[in-house]
Formats: sequence, structure tokens, C-alpha cells
Amino acid sequence: MRCDKKDLLLYAVTDRAWLGDKTLAWQVEESLKGGATMIQLREKHLDEDTFHEEALELQALCRRYGVPFLINDDVELAVAVNADGVHVGQHDMEAGQVREKIGPDKILGVSAQTVEQALKAQAAGADYLGVGAVFPTGTKDDADAVSYDTLRAICETVDIPVVAIGGIGAHNVQALAGSGICGIAVVSAIYGQPDIQQAARTLRAKTEEMISQ
Repeated sequence: MRCDKKDLLLYAVTDRAWLGDKTLAWQVEESLKGGATMIQLREKHLDEDTFHEEALELQALCRRYGVPFLINDDVELAVAVNADGVHVGQHDMEAGQVREKIGPDKILGVSAQTVEQALKAQAAGADYLGVGAVFPTGTKDDADAVSYDTLRAICETVDIPVVAIGGIGAHNVQALAGSGICGIAVVSAIYGQPDIQQAARTLRAKTEEMISQ
């Protein structure tokens, strides 16, 4: 199994918005210390060389903590640095093509908003689905809303694990109980908090509790 359900419990997606005087590596390590189970490097505006260096640095960090390291969108970079996998959206490279490029042993995550998209991604070789936005979110302006019923329908339809994403935090994660997800993917709920490590720890505990119900 390329992607274990437990790896998807607390899936942290990076964002440079809250760096201040800190480095991204410092932020990511704080989230790992707090219990993040998977890291996705997401960059929209970095030049190629800096992105490559950053990917290598974060990958080394994730290996030290025994946590899978994925890159968002950039399939070529994921292959170049030998990342554990890649995550693509509906407007990025088609999942089947991504699978061909990364090979059979890497993790492939695909964003989905409908049952039809979810089934298509599964058929194309996705290992897990990121479904959302389940709540309103400030970190992704173009995110479409996905209802609780649709989230549950996707979980019931596919055989691969599903993580919810979009506007999730310690205050509302409980509302996802019973949907069938195996974890949550978050950005600001960890990296936008004053104490990243504590935020991750709290969120992980609340997510474990929600999933066990």
C-alpha cells in the first residue's frame, strides 16, 4: 500500500503567508513535532531553483520524522527530487498521466468535488482523494463548496481513503464525524496559528476523536 490511511490523519499543506521572520522548514518541523502525519509542499510563486532547494530541505526533514512528503501540482519537481508523491487538482495534469510520470510506487493524491470526479480519479490510479472545500476557506479563493452529504457519498462510493479539506479547524472538525473520511488536510489551522506545534497537537487529538465516532 503506497498510502496508509493513518498517514492521512493530519495532512499539513504549507503556505508562506505566515512565515514572518521564520523559515518554512522551521514551520514544517514545528507541525511535525505536533503530530502532522503528512506534508504537502505548496508553492505558487517561487522560482524553480528555490523551489527545488526547498523541496529537498523539506523532504529530508520529513524523512527524519518518518512522514510522507508530497509536492502540489509540480509533477516534474516531484520526480526530480524523488518525493514520496504528488497531489494534483482537477485543473492540473490528468491523474492517469501523472501516474505514468511518477511510476507505480509513488503516492498520487487527487482533488475531487463530486462522486463522478472521485470515481474517475480512483480509476486513473489515485491513492487518496482530497475533497472540499467542506467549509468556507480563505486560503483558496477559487475553492468550490462541497456539502457534508456529497463528502459522505464520495467516501461511500470509492475504495481509496478520503481526506476533507477547506476551512477546517479545531472549532469545526467535529462536524465531519460520520462522513467516512480518514483525516483532514489543513493550511491556516496549523501554519496560521501563533503556536504551530500546539495547534497541530490539538487538531490531531480532535481529528482522532472525530474519526473514532
